[in-house]
Amino acid sequence: CGDRQMEVPLLFSLLCLQVIKCKAAVMWEANKPFSIEEVEVAPPKAHEVRIKIMATGICRSDDHVITGALVMPFPIILGHEAAGVVESVGQGVTSIKPGDKVIPLFVPQCGECDSCLSTKGNLCSKNDIATGAGLMPDGTTRFTCKGKAIHHFIGTSTFTEYTVVHESAVAKIDAAAPLEKVCLIGCGFSTGYGAAVQTAKVEPGSTCAVFGLGGVGLSVVMGCKAAGASRIIAVDINSDKFAKAKELGATDCVNPKDFKEPIHQVLIKMTGRGVDYSFEVIGRTETMAAALACCQYNYGVSVIVGVPPAAQNITFDPMLLFTGRTWKGSVFGGWKSKDSVPKLVADYLKKKFVLDPLITHTLPFTEINEGFDLLRTGK
Repeated sequence: CGDRQMEVPLLFSLLCLQVIKCKAAVMWEANKPFSIEEVEVAPPKAHEVRIKIMATGICRSDDHVITGALVMPFPIILGHEAAGVVESVGQGVTSIKPGDKVIPLFVPQCGECDSCLSTKGNLCSKNDIATGAGLMPDGTTRFTCKGKAIHHFIGTSTFTEYTVVHESAVAKIDAAAPLEKVCLIGCGFSTGYGAAVQTAKVEPGSTCAVFGLGGVGLSVVMGCKAAGASRIIAVDINSDKFAKAKELGATDCVNPKDFKEPIHQVLIKMTGRGVDYSFEVIGRTETMAAALACCQYNYGVSVIVGVPPAAQNITFDPMLLFTGRTWKGSVFGGWKSKDSVPKLVADYLKKKFVLDPLITHTLPFTEINEGFDLLRTGK
């Protein structure tokens, strides 16, 4: 058109339309290892963002899909706890630009649905956790491998060098943030820490019990300490985890295997009346019921943080609730994701909390199967 100023933007827009070929860990079927494959990642459509993943954490929720405890369609690219750099954006994206550091959000924030507009909730109706469709909001996928369509995982899919997410499912973060650390704010840390300070609203001087001392459980411990809890009882069948729990704020550590009586009775005896707040961070129905039972009978609050197994129900004495206890659930720590993640990253940079103790191993992407072995063995 004779306007040389248009050449660079036009060239950039054409580059953004290119399909990217990269490596991804594809899960072809349940209970099988990941397969490192070359996949094709389509360009972002309108209101979508394509991200180069720089670091991704391994979460028990990913493993739940592999074992069938969390039902999702196969083949699929798992992963949901990550940080990266924006490679390109689709039409209509104005809040994020190429080069921005970002964290994908498995709980989006559309800003329009009832939960987003309410001060009481954070589980945006645009989430893919409940439906498990494994597709972008328009009902299609951006991943192809060996000519086959590959499903997304809860709107993120971070076990790949490049991914595509909806604009409502990505948060721009401070350019100074170390991505290999703050990737944990994409799930584990935020989920646990928020369960204590956001969902339960732990009070100064209160007593707490935390069932499960993985990365999320340790983050609950950190949240309870930050909220001023006077006693934090860490519960796990792996005593090797107790040292780190105490380092992060636990005052007592209990292994249920050391007692003949049920663990809820042990905790009631330890506290004299039950704890003010309990957190189940494992995803087992037995421990969910135990966490509820160990609460103070009238005003105790128990929070379910671990992903419940599919097709399982809980049987419990309704008197546990009749006397006044509160049973709550917490997804992503109750945070409004797009609003809160940048603030949490800023707080990390201000040294308001630590993340290093939550990182036990740093592995190359090709060793993802070894990473899951470490997860399953409690290491």
